[in-house]
Amino acid sequence: MSALWIAHVHVTDSDAYARYAAIATEAIAAHGGVFLARGGRYQQLEGNDRPRNVVARFPSFDDALACYNSPRYQEALSFARGASERDLVIVEEI
Repeated sequence: MSALWIAHVHVTDSDAYARYAAIATEAIAAHGGVFLARGGRYQQLEGNDRPRNVVARFPSFDDALACYNSPRYQEALSFARGASERDLVIVEEI
């Protein structure tokens, strides 16, 4: 079964977050991830409003988790920490 990364982000440092995004894009692609949504129009209906919303599909839950734990993604994540407030969840599709 495929799996989705669903991230809700408030960027506080655009330059550092741009570095994260460039490296993360490579890491996600290397693990078979494909972006379904990346920013764009949204309407917050419940919960915390985070203006950057990203959804990526991976071939499997294990691929999504392996991407997150990979050295390349962890390198990317080092730029996101302190440059954003983020929520990220992996959800297996049915």
